[in-house]
Amino acid sequence: MQASIIDIIRELFTSYSPSPVIRTEKIPQSGSNRMYFRLWTADRSYIATYNDNVKENRTFIYFSRHFRDQGCPVPEIYTVNAAYTVYLQEDFGDRSLLGELEQHGHNDYVYGLFRQSLKALAHLQIRGDQQLDYSWSITSREFGKQAILSDLLYFKYYFLDTLQIPYDKEKLIDDFEALSTYLMHVDQKYFMFRDFQSRNIMINAEGIHFIDFQGGMKGALQYDVASMLWQAKAELSDEWKNDLLVYYMDCVETLLNTKIDRVRFVSQYNGYVLIRLLQVLGAYGFRGLFERKAHFLTSIPLALRNLQWFLAHKQVGIDLPEFERLLGLVVEEEVINRFEPLQANENTPLVVHINSFSYRKGIPEDNSGNGGGFVFDCRGILNPGRIAEFKPLTGRDKEVKDFLEQQTRMPEFLNSAYNIVDIAVEDYIKRDFESLSINFGCTGGQHRSVYAADALARHLRNKFHVKIDLHHIMQEAKNWVNIPE
Repeated sequence: MQASIIDIIRELFTSYSPSPVIRTEKIPQSGSNRMYFRLWTADRSYIATYNDNVKENRTFIYFSRHFRDQGCPVPEIYTVNAAYTVYLQEDFGDRSLLGELEQHGHNDYVYGLFRQSLKALAHLQIRGDQQLDYSWSITSREFGKQAILSDLLYFKYYFLDTLQIPYDKEKLIDDFEALSTYLMHVDQKYFMFRDFQSRNIMINAEGIHFIDFQGGMKGALQYDVASMLWQAKAELSDEWKNDLLVYYMDCVETLLNTKIDRVRFVSQYNGYVLIRLLQVLGAYGFRGLFERKAHFLTSIPLALRNLQWFLAHKQVGIDLPEFERLLGLVVEEEVINRFEPLQANENTPLVVHINSFSYRKGIPEDNSGNGGGFVFDCRGILNPGRIAEFKPLTGRDKEVKDFLEQQTRMPEFLNSAYNIVDIAVEDYIKRDFESLSINFGCTGGQHRSVYAADALARHLRNKFHVKIDLHHIMQEAKNWVNIPE
């Protein structure tokens, strides 16, 4: 399937440019079904997007071209195939605002990037709204009362109800109705990005650029600012949040050439912060509690801490008695502790021994004297070693990792392994056990098992802060001993 997609992409590129493509690189997917490829010619690169959702493609292409006409920092669309399943667009590189924040921390440089992003956001929302045909929107044309209610119910079904806290259903729905009505009547409604976060803001020498706005619709200005400033992973200080919000309101007033009611604006902004925090918890609940994806489970405590701080320091500006009572219970320490994993400290004796191995050589021995441990057979996963270009590579090479992540059931396999291993690790930490052995085997001990062992080591370090002893047996036998932390 992928080979045919690449053929379609190359054919489209050839019809657009005489420059030969010298390299094609698949970009790992995030949460959507869209597939991205970076194409390199001798002097520049392009992004090719494959997506069989034609309506979504048409929306993105229409929005992109409209916003560029309004001077917004969005990608140029160079060409589209006749079926509207593949399009070629401008490449902004790999540096995101979130990546810059993680690399540089909360310094003046990063603060400046946030200011640039908010100024460009205000421009896109207000100038981009002019003559924009919202009939192109993927879902509804406007983020109104029903959309707000939908986000609240998403939180209720996929997170709140899992906690089994008793509540008055009718009173809660009444509060949902009241909050939705309050937030629907905002003074300023323009283009709403819908998923405006630092991961969707790209940085290069020309400045900041926006991607992934195809879910946009008409809505409140406050929603996108709330999404950006309260993104849990960004962990912005209250001072940054307040100062950046003031700067954003300055930008809005400049563009509108009029003063806004800032007290009302901030009150409704706080309402949209709450909506966004709850929508994120609903998503984490669905992905983590229902689909059992470990990454989302580990994100729940951070999101709850974010909500806890918000409830203690901010006011929405409307009385919601049953909803407020429930939210107070949701952020109690006892509830948050349910989702916060037990973590090792410097005195924890446990060492988790993780090995990749080849079944041709046999399962590694456990020398701890305890026996037992886990052995996971990776041979049920499609083998990259059968593909000529991957034969000399290992499970640490990007090409192999992309293949395993995007074209095999390795993510599903690892999620199941995480769920099993996590039970043992937590129990062993509690009981002061000293050793746990975990082995991943495949045919040659070169691709699948190496990738899986590295992934589990990373997962356990991040979640439990436990000491890891990681070995790739076949690779070490070949004098390949680079085992990074």
